[in-house]
Amino acid sequence: MCILRLLLFFLLTETTFSEQSVSGSSRRRLLSADPDLDATRSNHRLWKPLIGDDSRIYACSGRDFFVFESNGTLAWAVHLNYTCNGDITPVHGGKGKIFLVAEDRVLKITFPTLGSSRRSAAAEVLFGPDWGAAASDGGAIIGISTSALSSSLYMNIKKRGLFAYTMQGQLLWSLGPVLNRHGYRLGCRKSPTGCYFSSTPVIDHCEATIYVANTEGELYSVSTRTSQFMWIQDFSWLDQVFTITAGNNGRLFITVPVKSLVLALDVSTGNVLWQQSVGPLSTSEYAPVVDSNGFISIGSLDGCLYTISPTGLVKKFPESPPPKSVIQVSPILDCSGYAVYISQTQMEMKTSRTIREYTYISALSPKGAVFMLLVPATGTIYWSDIYSDQIPSSLAKSDLQQFLLDERILLRFLAASKIGNPLQCRSRSQRLSSSCSKATMKRLNGYTGDERTVIIFLVFETLVLFALAGLVRFCSIFWRKKKLQGNDLGSFLEKRRSLQLKKKAVDRTITELKKKAAEEAVEDNLLEEIGSLVQERKTIQGKLSTTYSLGRDKPVIASEHLLLPLQGCEMRSFSFQDARKQSITTMFHTLSSSEASSADSSTSIRSSSTGSGEATTEVSFLDKGKAPIEEESLSSGSSEMEMRRLRGGDGRSPRPTSSPSTSCCNR
Repeated sequence: MCILRLLLFFLLTETTFSEQSVSGSSRRRLLSADPDLDATRSNHRLWKPLIGDDSRIYACSGRDFFVFESNGTLAWAVHLNYTCNGDITPVHGGKGKIFLVAEDRVLKITFPTLGSSRRSAAAEVLFGPDWGAAASDGGAIIGISTSALSSSLYMNIKKRGLFAYTMQGQLLWSLGPVLNRHGYRLGCRKSPTGCYFSSTPVIDHCEATIYVANTEGELYSVSTRTSQFMWIQDFSWLDQVFTITAGNNGRLFITVPVKSLVLALDVSTGNVLWQQSVGPLSTSEYAPVVDSNGFISIGSLDGCLYTISPTGLVKKFPESPPPKSVIQVSPILDCSGYAVYISQTQMEMKTSRTIREYTYISALSPKGAVFMLLVPATGTIYWSDIYSDQIPSSLAKSDLQQFLLDERILLRFLAASKIGNPLQCRSRSQRLSSSCSKATMKRLNGYTGDERTVIIFLVFETLVLFALAGLVRFCSIFWRKKKLQGNDLGSFLEKRRSLQLKKKAVDRTITELKKKAAEEAVEDNLLEEIGSLVQERKTIQGKLSTTYSLGRDKPVIASEHLLLPLQGCEMRSFSFQDARKQSITTMFHTLSSSEASSADSSTSIRSSSTGSGEATTEVSFLDKGKAPIEEESLSSGSSEMEMRRLRGGDGRSPRPTSSPSTSCCNR
């Protein structure tokens, strides 16, 4: 529900009157000794104090700057020539340096450090209108921020832009809300006229990024190193006024007071991670705090402290607050970074009305305040105390009695004094290191979504890749075949069919001749016919090996000799290998007596030329009845020589003188 706040009117004059009725009115002595000076004048009130890393309180009052110890004792007092800007909190610029804004000037206050020859604090003007940056149009300083890591000061000047300076006052870069790049306008998209940066620059020390908003409700992310826009997000659909809080843990938080909304953004992209509703807020400048656990804490006028986890889970403390209580002061982070100090004010009268989408709350006459120390991550309350119109005794006798105190000032002194805090304090650098490590660990984590969906997607992606690969292969083959359609494919197939028929006829003839040779004695011309048919079948097979395969034919290796001549003492043999090379057929021709003598003569001559190894081979072959593998690797020249020898040396087949007996064996 959208909520509109009414300004709470606390009767501070009632507190002043009650103090005057106490004996010994020196409890509220003023800076001036003039008894007629009005105690409600603004120059006697501490404006937006800063808690330093040294647990000291830095605050302005009029033209004076004060440094207090945590117990209220005044440590330093520096007189300024300019009136402090009460709406801008001083910032810490490193060891012994404080920057503040006074009359559109940035003042640098340097305090003496250990070993320094200087014994008093000094104030100098680091930037002013006389330097020309803002004098031309009277631009006012909206806010300043510092980065001790880069030793830089960042300043937003109304209608001028964002400026970066060194700690010594040297200009590094400047940037306006509108950037024209390649014909496109970035920033102030609705109307560049009258649009300017309108918020205090907020630094994310982990990301080295500055966040600033403009008057149109746009949020900028600017790199501190390059002064370039990282991203721009438009939140004008919520409101044009919101506060920015850096989480220093990979998240950025914006608070929209008019609608009581808290949004978490991703610092890398500016996308909204989650948004949650809280109770009504007191002012448009109300800002939450983020602890080292990543919890964001924000107080509400309904009397509850809302804590939101890094994942967006909301809890209220207490769950049932007193009906007339409000929280109007922003929580303060303790020195450990894990707990917060809060102040809950008890009112005599509180009314609430809801009109349409807005809630109106008014409260009068504060009776007292409850201060407590709470850990948002666990809800543990380490300390609590109730103060009515009396300030703590530890502060009542300090130098603070010279100033007007309210809950905002008192809460900061309680936090700086570590009252009721059992947690160990840590330095600012240690707290930043702890929170930044959470952002790094988050980025290193893998995807933690639905694993089943991821697996299904990967399987689907694999199937699509296989389908695409098959489609590419099909298209490639189809296109290559398409190019062959004009190459008379029909005649090629017809010739192929005729070769297949011829091969079948040759195979059939060879089979019949082999059968005939096995059954009866044959003449040499029959053997020559079988050899020629075998050679013809080889030729046909070579032609058939060239198929319509688009160049993917395997080379045909010439087969070994199909005729392997073997000889013994009384027989001649011829070996045939079938087309599939699965068996070898050997035909043995027994010689007559005259032929045997001729064979013996040949054998003796061969033995003398080849040696005992050849004879041994023949004997081994005849004894085992299996052809040795070496015999199949004879050269073609040796095969032709054997054929001539068997024909009588002149190429003619010898005619047998007697009927020879022929035997055939397959192996």
